[in-house]
Amino acid sequence: MLHHIELWVPELTRAARSWGWLLGRLGYEPYQEWEHGRSWRQGTAYVVVEESPAMRGGVGHDRLRPGLNHLAFHAGSRPEVDALAADGPAHGWTPLFAERYPHAGGPDHYAAYLENTDGFEVELVAGP
Repeated sequence: MLHHIELWVPELTRAARSWGWLLGRLGYEPYQEWEHGRSWRQGTAYVVVEESPAMRGGVGHDRLRPGLNHLAFHAGSRPEVDALAADGPAHGWTPLFAERYPHAGGPDHYAAYLENTDGFEVELVAGP
C-alpha cells in the first residue's frame, strides 16, 4: 500500500493552488502545512508538494524525461471525471490528448489527462 508521494515543485503557492483544488475534489483533506510545503491526506496515504530548500536548480519537471511521468487517480464516475476535466483549466490544469478525450487510454478506458503549469501530469480514471 502506498504511504505517501512527495513532489518537489518550483513554486509552492502555485502548486498548492492547483494540487489543493484537485486533491480536494478527489476527497483528500488538508493534512500538514509548513514554510516550504503542504500535504493532503486520504485514509493513511498522503500527497506532499514541497518547494524544498534542498532542491537543485534546473528547468523544472519534464514528464517526458526519466522519472515520474504521471500520477493516476480513481476519480469517481464518468460525470465526475467530465466535471474535473471541465473545471481543471480554471485551476491551473491543461487538458492533454483532448482530441481523444475521454478514451485517450484506449476504447475501454475512460479518463481525463491533465497537466499543470509545472509540467506534472495526472490521469483521472472513471470507475466502472
